[in-house]
Amino acid sequence: MKFLPQTTLFEIEEGDKMRPKFDERGLIPCITQDHATGEVLMLGWMNDEALALTIETGLAHYYSRSRQKLWKKGEQSGLFQHIVSLIIDDDQDAVLIKVKVDGGASCHVGYRSCFFRELEKHGATTDFSLRFLETEKVFDPVKAYGTPPA
Repeated sequence: MKFLPQTTLFEIEEGDKMRPKFDERGLIPCITQDHATGEVLMLGWMNDEALALTIETGLAHYYSRSRQKLWKKGEQSGLFQHIVSLIIDDDQDAVLIKVKVDGGASCHVGYRSCFFRELEKHGATTDFSLRFLETEKVFDPVKAYGTPPA
């Protein structure tokens, strides 16, 4: 699948065609949200192949910056993310996908959401302590992946 090129500002910001803008590394950020609750599950990155596969298959695909490779969410864990909707922002340089997750978890360390901790105290006197928003893991990552998360 070849995406349409970025053209005029009007076509990009107000046009009716998807024209994704990938950064200098060929990536676009993707926010992943639970379709029913609106909960943010993760932030990932997509290259053109990952975005195309996501659109074509209805399953979330991402590009791993650390491993430098394409991956389908759930291919090892079985926790597939099924696309309910795909939304692109106004200047088409960020994607939001709303998903239904097999198994109910998206975080590779076992929690439902990758955003499972919150800064306890904001301001100049913070000690940067984090409070856990989730107290139990949904799955055991060692069983799912064979090795502890790095």
